[in-house]
Amino acid sequence: MSGAATTNTGQKATPEFRQIMGHPAPLWMLFATEFWERFAFYGIRWALVLYIVAQFYNGSGAGESDANLIYGSYLALVYASAVFGGYIADRVIGYQRSILVGATIMAIGLFAITIPNPDVFKLGLATIIVGNGMFKPNISAMVGQLYGINDTRRDSGFTIFYMGINCGALLAPALTVPLANAFGFGGVPAYKIVFFAAGVGMVLSFIWFQIGRRGLQGIGAATGALASPARVVGVIVGAAIAIPLVYFLLKLGAGTLQVILLVLFIILALMLIVEGIREGAVARDKTIAMMIIFFFNVMFWCFFEQAGSSFTFLAKNIVRRNFGSWEFDTGYFQTVNSLAVIVCAPIIAAIWVKMGRRNPSIPRKFGLGLIFNGLAFLLLMFALTSLIGGDGKIPFWTLFMVYVLQSIGELCLSPIGLSMVTKLAPTRLVGLAMGGWFLSVAIGNNLAGIFASEVSGKTGMTIQSALGGYTTGFYVLCGSGLLLFIIAPLIQKLMHGVK
Repeated sequence: MSGAATTNTGQKATPEFRQIMGHPAPLWMLFATEFWERFAFYGIRWALVLYIVAQFYNGSGAGESDANLIYGSYLALVYASAVFGGYIADRVIGYQRSILVGATIMAIGLFAITIPNPDVFKLGLATIIVGNGMFKPNISAMVGQLYGINDTRRDSGFTIFYMGINCGALLAPALTVPLANAFGFGGVPAYKIVFFAAGVGMVLSFIWFQIGRRGLQGIGAATGALASPARVVGVIVGAAIAIPLVYFLLKLGAGTLQVILLVLFIILALMLIVEGIREGAVARDKTIAMMIIFFFNVMFWCFFEQAGSSFTFLAKNIVRRNFGSWEFDTGYFQTVNSLAVIVCAPIIAAIWVKMGRRNPSIPRKFGLGLIFNGLAFLLLMFALTSLIGGDGKIPFWTLFMVYVLQSIGELCLSPIGLSMVTKLAPTRLVGLAMGGWFLSVAIGNNLAGIFASEVSGKTGMTIQSALGGYTTGFYVLCGSGLLLFIIAPLIQKLMHGVK
């Protein structure tokens, strides 16, 4: 097909891509690239808190609180780094080269955490964080660039891309849990095998994008001054300096980190609003609407991300996982979210299309996401008060369905959020705005670690501590969802017709 055309306004138009299954062909290349990156990311997700307790606390429940805090801070910094990664892509080396540099750095970090030393472990996490910041926001932003601004397939395209994320996330624990158990010793899985497999997945992501990026027809490529090789060298040097700084942030603790993240978010919000004002009243209003939704996004992820922290200890200590002689491994719970998303994503996407003009607005879809997340916590409240057996444990199906309910909420919110940013952000700062989306996720994730630490307490999770924490989660989530439904018309007005 031909390259990018030019509109009568002089702006570069979307290239005329070959279509596969009704979408631009490069979407499927980005799908596969993200598949392997998410395989790497989720490959270590199920193992991190368990590894910290087993390796650095000799398996004592007293280590759960610290493991939750480290996990929350790690995830927070992963998403916060997207702010800087978006800026680097926008203003320094372009999207494509940012993705390749980020993939390389992530792979190095994943291989580094196989070394069982607490300081090297945190330094490896810091390396993963820096690499992910350059990778994650930019590949998401490129998906939006495959479609014209008024292309009605955009939401559907992001949903397909989101399925790529979840296919990788599904395969990761399904492969790495049995690997870890096969090479484990004394009942403790070989977590180093998990981390090594994740590193291999990241290498595959790099190779796939490097081979397939020619099909992008210049989308995301560096042009003009951004194409200078010296800039790539400068970014690599900057990353080498950033890794020890991120390591220092991990050492500071979740409370101090939360203050830093909030300050960063305020600065970013001001930058985007100023840019929106420069572009005119409509762009200003759209940016303000985006900022309001970012706040509710924090609430969602604060409780959704219990999946990798407090829910892991809930599964290990309080959920009945035995089926005769076979035990459902704790790590396999991480596949439920991905499986539910893969099954439900086409159904929910079809529902949005079928509803036509009655399709809920973006704010109300976010409200639905919060409410479904809240219903998951309501189920836990019921299980922890009415379904505890003589062994002091709750039925397997309850936690399974918690992940399913959260997944439905996620589908109402997360893929719609990625699409929303590309529609509402100031046109010159889409990458930075995508970084803002991930920064709101970061704040939520760090709060998730703090919340999970309280649920586990000083000696490890108990039925009483879990019930108290999850009751709070229910009220916060459902209250936030209902509030968002009430103010949705105001937000929609600020969006000036964006659907």
